Amino acid sequence: MSTEEHAKELKPLIEAAWENRDLLEQEKYAEAVRTVIAKLDSGEIRVCDPSGDEWVTHAWVKQGVLMYFVVAEMKVMEMGPYEFFDKIPLKKNLKEQGVRVVPPGTVRYGSHIERGAVIMPGYVNIGAYVGSGTMVDTWATVGSCAQIGKGVHLSGGVGIGGVLEPPQAAPVIIEDNAFIGSRCIVVEGVHIGSEAVIGAGVTLTASTPIIDVTGETEVIHKGKVPARSVVIPGTRAKEFPSGTYNLPCALIIGERQESTDRKTSLNDVLRKFAVQV
Repeated sequence: MSTEEHAKELKPLIEAAWENRDLLEQEKYAEAVRTVIAKLDSGEIRVCDPSGDEWVTHAWVKQGVLMYFVVAEMKVMEMGPYEFFDKIPLKKNLKEQGVRVVPPGTVRYGSHIERGAVIMPGYVNIGAYVGSGTMVDTWATVGSCAQIGKGVHLSGGVGIGGVLEPPQAAPVIIEDNAFIGSRCIVVEGVHIGSEAVIGAGVTLTASTPIIDVTGETEVIHKGKVPARSVVIPGTRAKEFPSGTYNLPCALIIGERQESTDRKTSLNDVLRKFAVQV
């Protein structure tokens, strides 16, 4: 069943409870919230689904995530010598799901990790989705509801922001086979197209100018990096009453080619454009 098919049963209950939180005192509404989180965990539903060339955000699913913090109880959780006090447990049955998590990597219940993904000592938050063959490298974080495609590499220290509120807001989306360099920050629902290469230290917010400088005239994007783009940090001058200052931006300096194998192409493009990773 797709997210929309599950919506027929769950969406009316979730939306009613969202409008009137007193309904969460009734078991059928609280159970609907718990069911949303369980189905997010299993991958039966997603916060955001691809639909052709677009992505559709399901506000009612995000409402369910937010209300889970209301219905869940604070508990002491002990794992070896570690003690935690929280409402959301960690994901279980990783072996059966074919997911490798390297200590002390953390994957929260209510996120879904496809078979074959690897989580180094990083963090995946509730509502997130991580595709097969993806590497979440050391100290990389995948924020709440972020959607990470297949074969993606999130390098060391990458920060993928969470987007929970408002519920209708699109999460951060990283499409298949993208490469995100060390210490990059991607927040506020920014969408990275498939096979894009983002060099180390790039910061992308909803308002960051993403400037294609490969032609005679610059082309400015905001909120989305086109597929197969090669992106590095940049600055551009802006006039203020007190003087001229350089503000951060991102520069599209080339395109990753489709003519060769993806891994070969990635190595080639990193060398060709001297992209720091």
